[in-house]
This record gives sequence, C-alpha cells and structure tokens, in this order.
Amino acid sequence: MKYNDLSVNKNTRPSRKGRGISAGQGKTAGRGTKGQKSRTGHRKMPAGFMGGQRAIMQAVPKLKGFKSIHPKAEVVYTDRLNELKGKVDNYTLAEASLISSPFVKVKVISRGELTNKIDLETQFASKTAVEAIKKAGGSFKKVAILKRPSTKEAK
Repeated sequence: MKYNDLSVNKNTRPSRKGRGISAGQGKTAGRGTKGQKSRTGHRKMPAGFMGGQRAIMQAVPKLKGFKSIHPKAEVVYTDRLNELKGKVDNYTLAEASLISSPFVKVKVISRGELTNKIDLETQFASKTAVEAIKKAGGSFKKVAILKRPSTKEAK
C-alpha cells in the first residue's frame, strides 16, 4: 500500500445551526433576515411561483399580442349543410365556402332544421348536431385533421 492510495476521511459532524452566536451559525442561522425563506417550515416553492403574484405561465397568454399555437375550430351550422348532399368532409365544406381551408379543424353545431341526408366526416360535432344528422337519415364519423401537403419539391 502506498501513501497516495490511502483514503483519509475527516471525522466531521454536521453543523448544528441556530445554537448561539459562538457556534458560528447562530441567530438567523444563515437564512438572512425576514422573508418567506427565513421562516420555519419553508419548503421549495412550485416552479413559476412568484410570491403570490400571478405566475408567468398564467400571465403570458393574457399579454397583448399573444397568439395561441392551438387554433380554434371553425364553426359550421347544420342549417348551412342543407346546401350539400352525400358525403361531406373538409374538402366539400371548403368548396362550398363554409370554411376557409380544408386543413382547419371543423366543428358542426346544431341550428335550424337539417333536411338533406348527409354522411358527415369532420373533426368535431355537438351531440344535438349528431342527433339532427341521424334524424335526417345521415351519419357522423369523427376523422383526424387533414395534413397540409408539403411545399418542398423532391429533387
């Protein structure tokens, strides 16, 4: 065994804080003066906690100019579906100018009477809209949002 192979561990006890001035960690015991972190029972605050003020993740969506990354679904009413027949999907709704593009989320909401039999294939529909479609002899199928074709051309 060589001298540099020896592992020497110093026998130190953990410091006992708050045991008087002469102990080195007396009075405030290294917690500073006043405040939430100086009190007994203080635990780590949750991420984003700002002392009772509104947290940053709650404040950001309410700021001026904030734009959500989750666009809202475009609404189509059942009485507007009377213009269409057969299978109705995002493409047919876009061709009829009921929605802006076939690549957006669509929600069908009940309003007025639905007389035509249609087979609706959209992302969302209210319960009353589905009932109205079935009452008219049609059906509703929930489908995923359509992906926009890539603009990159193969080289």
